[in-house]
Amino acid sequence: MAKTRIAVLISGRGSNMQAIIEAAKADSYPAEIVVVVSNNPDAAGLDYAREAGIETEVVDHREFETREEFEQALDAVLKLYDTRIVCLAGFMRILTPWFTERWRDLLLNIHPSLLPAFKGLHTHERALETGVRIHGCTVHYVRPEMDDGPIIGQAAVPVLPDDTPSSLAARVVAAEHKLYRQCIALACAGKARVAGGRVRLQVREFGAELLMNPHD
Repeated sequence: MAKTRIAVLISGRGSNMQAIIEAAKADSYPAEIVVVVSNNPDAAGLDYAREAGIETEVVDHREFETREEFEQALDAVLKLYDTRIVCLAGFMRILTPWFTERWRDLLLNIHPSLLPAFKGLHTHERALETGVRIHGCTVHYVRPEMDDGPIIGQAAVPVLPDDTPSSLAARVVAAEHKLYRQCIALACAGKARVAGGRVRLQVREFGAELLMNPHD
């Protein structure tokens, strides 16, 4: 089976990247990670990727005067590896409309909330402050607005009475690792296409259980 060439962008330890690397080891998984790119030369995830035999690149945003120059260099690296789909995995840079439109419907992100709720940072603290009973994570195609874009999949977790931000975060991260690799697989297999501003899933042949039971 021909696999789709994907790049993973990280800024830190890249726990979601690690989950994708493990998933991509399976012959049946439709994605191949051709490069892991970080804006942070000290990102721990780079060492993990190298140990897994994956090419790594650093595009340090501090070496560029503008965001546009940084993104042009990032785009050049992605093209160098013939990247087809880009996956943000803890990439802590706000991308400009130039970049998001250049990779429109080919740029995925995972956010630790059930969007459109709790966009931005500190999602777990805000969920607890608000008193919601259900929290979770969302995988979506990226648009110029922060944490916005057509939703591919979501996974919900319960908010327990004695939860702290740390305990809730741990439960959400576990769901993220499963959901993200499933949504990437759908995108790479052409089963998550955008039409009319929404993602139209075609999961019958691919396995409807992927997004129905993200915790399995």
